[in-house]
This record gives sequence, C-alpha cells and structure tokens, in this order.
Amino acid sequence: MEVEERAEEAPEGAHQRDLSGVFRYYELAKRAEWQVKDLPWGEIAPIPEYKGSPQKLARRQDLWRSVITQQLQADELAVEMATQLFAIAPDHEAKLYYTTMVQDESRHTEAWLKLIEQTGGMAERDPYLDQLAAHVLQADTLEEKVFLMQVFYERLIIPRFRMIARSTRGTILEDLCNRLTIDDGIHHGAGMAYERVLLESAGKKVKASLVDAANSLLPVFAKHALWRPKAREFIGALMRDTDIRMLREDLEQGIRLAQSLGIDASGIVLPRQLA
Repeated sequence: MEVEERAEEAPEGAHQRDLSGVFRYYELAKRAEWQVKDLPWGEIAPIPEYKGSPQKLARRQDLWRSVITQQLQADELAVEMATQLFAIAPDHEAKLYYTTMVQDESRHTEAWLKLIEQTGGMAERDPYLDQLAAHVLQADTLEEKVFLMQVFYERLIIPRFRMIARSTRGTILEDLCNRLTIDDGIHHGAGMAYERVLLESAGKKVKASLVDAANSLLPVFAKHALWRPKAREFIGALMRDTDIRMLREDLEQGIRLAQSLGIDASGIVLPRQLA
C-alpha cells in the first residue's frame, strides 16, 4: 500500500518542505496539555442533576449516558486513527505533532471511561462511528487520511462539544467538553497546516481523490450526526430540523475549507439527507 511505502521512506524533497506551521501546533499542543486528574472529580456533579420521579431521573440519566457513550466510542476510534497518522507521516515535525495527538485522544478516552463509570455504564453504540473510522483507516494516501480526519471530522465535531457544554453547566461533562473543544481545534488547525504542505507538490489526481473521499465520507457522517439512540429518540425527533440546518452549515464550512487548500470542491455533493 502507498501509505506503507511512505512510512518507510520520506518523499523526495521532503526536507525542503516548510513545516514550521505544523511545528507551531506541536508547541501549542504541549502548552495546552492537561491531565485527567485535573478535572474536578468529586467536587461537582458528573452530569446535570434533576428533580422529579424516579422514572424521570432514570430517563435523564440514560440520555446523558448515551451522549457520553457516543463520545467515548468516537475517541476510542480516534486513538486508532491518530496512531496510524503517527506511524505513516514521513515528516519529523508531523511525527512530533502526532505524538501529542495520540496522547490527546488517549487522554480523552480515559476521561470518558471514568465519566461513564460514574453515570451508570455504557449505553447504545453508534453504528455509523465505526464506519467513519473505517473510511479513514482504509484510505489509500496520507493526504486522504489527514483530510478526512482532521480537516473534516475534527472540524465538524467541535460544534457538538459546544452544544453539550451549553446544556451541562456546572458539571464535569461541561468541563471535559470545553477541554476537548480546545484540543480538537488544535487537531483541526494542525491538519489544515499539514494538508496544505502535503498538497503543495500534489497533482490533480491526488486532489481529485480527496473530493471522492469526501463524497464517500459525508453521507456516513450525516447519518452519524442525525442518528439518535433509543434514549434520545424523542429529543432527536423534536430537534431534527435544527440538526439538519446545523449539519448543512457545518458541511458547507468544510467545503469552504477544502477550497482554501486549493481543492476544486465543486464536485463535493451534500448528502441527500440535507436536500
């Protein structure tokens, strides 16, 4: 596979690349680093607390367990994706950066695991997250992997963290989502910086493959974004129009980011769910 070849030998002329932007994100990631023990465990509630009947309280707990489970699943898969990027990136500065990304995703997973234990255990898994991870892990080139995971996926997930944080004021869940918003913002920024470098010497074929990769990923991402487990089906039905509007705005922003990288994004098609 091409990615295996690139892991073994840096491309000719790689030493001439300007990777100072990627290295700045490595330094930023080191400054932003935090530890799971820094969260206020035992000082504030893990999730929002409510009043009402035992049945109502159980439903509310199931709702937040489903949210946490989905984020735990996403970060478990992100550990695999970040580790693969570290393994195949041929550039020294990129490898340095990806050491921080692997640590971030592992730390996120550790925090979600601890939080899910405090809120009653795992809930229903999101079937589309596994498909999203497979798209990235099985992509043929480094350009595609960085594009799919960091340029698109990391950017698209940030608004979800902000929504969760706004709905969970004064909880560990809010604190964690605020931290992840910063971390994933760095991941996205680093991906944009590295993808720009990778595409400097890329031909039309490579750039066209990114459009194909986006058209393959985005329908699955839309299903993930609109999917709700049984614990959130009722709220999902009420919020569907809002969810579709936000998803369309997020994907349109992703397309503009692709264009800023010199990609002809006119061939990227919004998923049919947004028609």
